Amino acid sequence: MSTALNWFKSSYSSDEGGQCLEVANDWRKSSYSASEGGVCVEIAAHPAAVHVRDSKDIEGPAFTVAPSAWSAFAAYAATA
Repeated sequence: MSTALNWFKSSYSSDEGGQCLEVANDWRKSSYSASEGGVCVEIAAHPAAVHVRDSKDIEGPAFTVAPSAWSAFAAYAATA
């Protein structure tokens, strides 16, 4: 897995070269996701938030949770 960040220009930046903001998310596919392209979940972890999306629809909706909530979910899922 690459450790490089996926940088992209904010949609609030203009095309005229004025004030631009770039942001980065290092999206990683869950180890529980199927390799055949089935149910896939990706996360981008940050100290302040964990972003979650469907890897088959990367432009689609995503949701964000607090790191503590993600840790609690992952701990619960590991025992289920």
